[in-house]
Amino acid sequence: MPNKTIYVADDDLPLFQRAQELVGGNLSGAVTTALRRFIELEEGRQEGYEEVVLRVGHNGARQVRFSGALLGEFKDFDAEQTTERLYKVYRSRKGKFVMHAQYVNWGEYPQSDNWIKDLTNWRRLLGVGGQDWGDFVLEIVDSLDELKGKLPDTLYQRVADIAKHPQVEDLDI
Repeated sequence: MPNKTIYVADDDLPLFQRAQELVGGNLSGAVTTALRRFIELEEGRQEGYEEVVLRVGHNGARQVRFSGALLGEFKDFDAEQTTERLYKVYRSRKGKFVMHAQYVNWGEYPQSDNWIKDLTNWRRLLGVGGQDWGDFVLEIVDSLDELKGKLPDTLYQRVADIAKHPQVEDLDI
């Protein structure tokens, strides 16, 4: 097995020592794991993918993370204007399609007994930065056809068009 020497600055030595402790003494394994993760993220970034973290479940109690590219998003309300629906569709780096939907029932808006605190939550009430409550649904499928009927038609058509063509086309002009 070839030997490689890595020179470490004195200020970085505690970082390497902690990594070695975490992997049970095998510093080479820690460096290799870190390099694999770095290469995966950097190659993905160069291909137009980014790390995506999404909330899942009731009130987004859990989170999931993957490497993906946003293909489209769509927001609408039901006929009574009481339920807001936000859809996002991603293409994963491995070619799968990821639908993330958030359903917000405004009748269940979390309120406190402190009206002053509620008043200062105007950003939340107006939806600035996105709602942090409601039901968050994640569905992963192999083909775009599997999302038909689960997305609003407008979003499905847009995502289907983007999936067939590159989102950004480099012109050599």
